[in-house]
Amino acid sequence: MAPPNDPSNPIHHVSESKTLENYFDLTHEKFSVKGVPLLSQVPKNVTFQPFCSSISSQSSDASIPLLQRVRTLSHKGGFLGFTHEEPSDRLANCLGKFNGRDFLSIFRFKTWWSTMWVGSSGSDLQMETQWVLLDVPEITSYVIIIPIIEGSFRSALYPGSDGQLMICAESGSSQAKVSSFKAIAYVHVSDNPYSLMKEAYSAVRVHLNTFRLLEEKKVPKIVDKFGWCTWDAFYLTVEPVGIFYGLNEFSQGGVSPRFLIIDDGWQSINKDGEDPNEDAKNLVLGGTQMTARLYSFHECKKFRKYKGGTLSSLETPKFDPKKPKLLISKAIEIEHAEKELDKASLQAKAADISEFKAKIQKLKQELDELFGEEESEEAHGGRCSSGNNGNYGMKAFTRDLRTRFKGLDDIYVWHALCGAWGGVRPGSLTHLDSKLISSKLSPGLDGTMNDLAVVKIVEGGIGLVNPNQADDFYDSMHSYLAGVGITGVKVDVIHTLEYLSEDYGGRVELAKSYYKGLTNSLQKNFNGTGLVSSMQQCNDFFFLGTKQISMGRVGDDFWFQDPNGDPMGVYWLQGVHMIHCAYNSMWMGQIIQPDWDMFQSDHLCAKFHAGSRAICGGPVYVSDSVGGHNFQLLNKLVYPDGTIPKCHHFALPTRDCLFKNPLFDNKTILKIWNLNKYGGVVGAFNCQGAGWDPKEQRIRGYSECYKPISGSIHVSEIEWDQKLEASQMGEAEEYVVYLNEAAEISLMTPKSDAIQFTIQPSTFEIFSFVPVQKLGGSIKFAPVGLTNMFNSGGTIQELDYKYSSAHIKVKGGGNFLAFSSEAPKKCVLNGAEVGFEWSTNGKLALSIAWIEEAGGVADVVFTF
Repeated sequence: MAPPNDPSNPIHHVSESKTLENYFDLTHEKFSVKGVPLLSQVPKNVTFQPFCSSISSQSSDASIPLLQRVRTLSHKGGFLGFTHEEPSDRLANCLGKFNGRDFLSIFRFKTWWSTMWVGSSGSDLQMETQWVLLDVPEITSYVIIIPIIEGSFRSALYPGSDGQLMICAESGSSQAKVSSFKAIAYVHVSDNPYSLMKEAYSAVRVHLNTFRLLEEKKVPKIVDKFGWCTWDAFYLTVEPVGIFYGLNEFSQGGVSPRFLIIDDGWQSINKDGEDPNEDAKNLVLGGTQMTARLYSFHECKKFRKYKGGTLSSLETPKFDPKKPKLLISKAIEIEHAEKELDKASLQAKAADISEFKAKIQKLKQELDELFGEEESEEAHGGRCSSGNNGNYGMKAFTRDLRTRFKGLDDIYVWHALCGAWGGVRPGSLTHLDSKLISSKLSPGLDGTMNDLAVVKIVEGGIGLVNPNQADDFYDSMHSYLAGVGITGVKVDVIHTLEYLSEDYGGRVELAKSYYKGLTNSLQKNFNGTGLVSSMQQCNDFFFLGTKQISMGRVGDDFWFQDPNGDPMGVYWLQGVHMIHCAYNSMWMGQIIQPDWDMFQSDHLCAKFHAGSRAICGGPVYVSDSVGGHNFQLLNKLVYPDGTIPKCHHFALPTRDCLFKNPLFDNKTILKIWNLNKYGGVVGAFNCQGAGWDPKEQRIRGYSECYKPISGSIHVSEIEWDQKLEASQMGEAEEYVVYLNEAAEISLMTPKSDAIQFTIQPSTFEIFSFVPVQKLGGSIKFAPVGLTNMFNSGGTIQELDYKYSSAHIKVKGGGNFLAFSSEAPKKCVLNGAEVGFEWSTNGKLALSIAWIEEAGGVADVVFTF
């Protein structure tokens, strides 16, 4: 297609907003929307430019329909800028003041991770705010302010004194300086908060032309499947035999993963001062490897020495599932002892320090003994081969896995954006120019949470491949992986780049080089889709790195317990994770498919997590240890063929949660809505008990909030209009409501009172809403789906109504439920008449078996 600004494809005819009045106005030091003041005491050096007055000069590769949509709504948005007298590489400016106006925002609480924050004043904002959504009830609307990119500068919002809203633009290099900006932030207004996010990020996409929206891209095949990630199961001790036993255990339990993520621990890494051609030894926990660097694109020795056929032989190597747990437990002891040493060092008690050092040395010796002597090469085929050798190493291993586990479609591996946590070891990959760069944090990150990863990266620096070789770097790595059977990568530690940008034109310019290389490699080696992004929740990644990347994490890591040692963290920290995911999806979901991360099915809060994953709209995957499964729970999430009853949208907070704090306000239930093919769903989760503490600059427990919370739910809280195919369901006269946990069914109309409920801490309820159809003129009918699945409505594949019959295709096996005001005359299942149960409260029940030959899909016909 010719570019939109090409003379052969003019786009001026699609503009429809020139006759419409711009909604925003900046006069007399007030910034207003439709006459309502938003910001007061706006400095005279701040400028505003309507979007429609600048769009004609913009060049964009967006499709004509997207351009049409953006131009039609261009009167609803515009750009803020400001001017300073002196050029600088970091410019801060007040945009004005606001007080007494509710806002929702997203801010970075770590370099890598973002979360929500609410307040009512510019001074309530947190450092590194990615966007702020203002409630404007005077005109029943919402306004968003999005700091964006201009030239080589990236921006973020900050709190100021006395209600000031501050913006800071930084290049990340003292060599890149400017004094003014015309479009460093974008503002947009809408009467619908969800449409607002879509409209605003569409406008920014057209303006910047450096990224693409989710709607423009294909997503990875793993999005509607069940998978297993090796991280919490093994951490850095991951090795082939353990992976085999893990997959085999899932298979025997009747829940077969369709994708596998081999997380950190498979790479060839070592530390400065160690043999440059040997792997670092006896690594267990995240932290111990963060100063190590990549020295080869090939897999580490544990995987290189794997001999083809080992897993299919009668003498499959033995595996002790207790060993990884023992290693992890001992490594945690060492980590705690090292923290105690740090505390003692601060107190300068020499005797204590020597005692702690001796304790650490003893624990490390015990860890080495647990690892044991390295097994002989003969035990694994007699030699250790490197390279793309079909009889050994990763290629043989992935081939054997696919031979043994027929449904295993995808195998991904982990790597950091710069190769490994510490980058690439200089001199190791001889065709690449890698240089050790010291890490420098931007001032804005001073307001974020203390982070071990950041401490380690600052301590060791990064071996950075010259950005001019980024294409070669990623293609060399990924083409090797693709050649040995890897179909995708999980790319982590993405925002390291902003620490390293001083000599490379700044963070924007360095990022452009790396993301271009990553994009090109993704297209060439992994079908354009095989990548999950992680540790990437900062705006410059989304604005620069997502031309091709279409899936990424929307939450911090799943923590099975608080790493700081709070015993309640086993519980309340799980709710924090859900808040991250739900609110981040509001903006990230415009650009990438939200990934809610793995969890452990045998965790104390596993069911809590499972309920949210069931309706999140993304993949479902776990990080169970071998022997650590709850198959009864997994069967409520996953079909026997490893697929899932996935929602058709991505889960988002309901409107009444947008300006509330569902973590520690003692009153708000997190409610997230989503859409199925033939209904809607709302999950209500009691996440109270923890959250961000601005004074301590960390997430901590608020134990006084960890208690039962009451709330209400109404069918109007489902945003049916957010998906064209669902909009008609929002116009139904009546709905069936099914409560999955309570196993209750009722009817509701748009005029009905809301359903009241109370939810215990760390528990939930899932409400399924299905439009009621009248059959035979008066019989009310609505299919709920399989109630043994958390997302019961997602099991309905097809639905067709005749005058006096309902034809349903449902996937899965178990208890099928529908609402019927009268008993059917007969029920036909897969062509044969069968019995059913009907009760006067309208419950119509039927037992359905999983039939493998039919792909688990059953044909059900009720005739009245």
